[in-house]
Amino acid sequence: MALIVNPTSGKGRGAKSGSVAAARLRELGMRVHELTSRDAAHVRDLADRAVTEGHDAVVAVGGDGMVHLVLQSLAGTGRPFGIVPAGSGNDFARLLGIDPHDVVAAADVVAREHVREVDAGRVGEQWFASVLSSGFDSNVNERANAMTWPRGAMRYNLAILAELRVFRPMPFRIVLDDAVVETEAMLVAVGNGVSYGGGMKVCPDASPDDGLLDVTVLGPLGKVEFLRVFPSVYKGTHVQHPAVSQYRSRSVRLETPLAVAYADGEYLAPLPVDVTCVAGAVQVLVPG
Repeated sequence: MALIVNPTSGKGRGAKSGSVAAARLRELGMRVHELTSRDAAHVRDLADRAVTEGHDAVVAVGGDGMVHLVLQSLAGTGRPFGIVPAGSGNDFARLLGIDPHDVVAAADVVAREHVREVDAGRVGEQWFASVLSSGFDSNVNERANAMTWPRGAMRYNLAILAELRVFRPMPFRIVLDDAVVETEAMLVAVGNGVSYGGGMKVCPDASPDDGLLDVTVLGPLGKVEFLRVFPSVYKGTHVQHPAVSQYRSRSVRLETPLAVAYADGEYLAPLPVDVTCVAGAVQVLVPG
């Protein structure tokens, strides 16, 4: 198998996690081709080559961004996809029941070769595993990515506070399989998975193998009310708030002026975007 490592994931935890995972897999009798990535383009190149060269599985060592990059090469190929979480959020790994704090246990999951067929979201030629977001949260991502200090979750929290000072609800047009929703919203999240941002369960009822996308829409809120409701997203109970609406659809078109979409925490595209759920697009190695 090819083990593709992002050495900078999790404030440098990726490099150590890659070494531990490789040693454990070899101990269990696996033949491991250990590959260290330099940047995003190099990850894609390594993953493409691993598929072309016929490795029995491709394993990503890193966070959700690393999963997102390797997914571009593996979706639709039928090649088993292993994950050794080593990032800050690890939302897709959590969704699949892979312990983000135990590298040896994650390597054991890979070695057992138990495959689960899961869906993936698709926008044009790009794939995503967990959640696509637009509006307030994509603006926060833009702001956080432009910041050089601090690092980790604190940077994201500061970006939230800074964006909240200037953000205004956006006029969204959301085209679903059987309805068109036109509304002002703080944000719209399209979930193949449940969470993003390290455990924010924005689409708490989403299932990665039902062939459907869950859509969560947060309507206009005042700043004080937003800050009051925000912590509940970690439990998924924010959906009980009257400003939140939920939908389910195989395809979703999002339209709003001057906004962008992020998926798996990575920049995806400017809106409008057409999102499709591709059932069974990925063969993931999961606890059995």
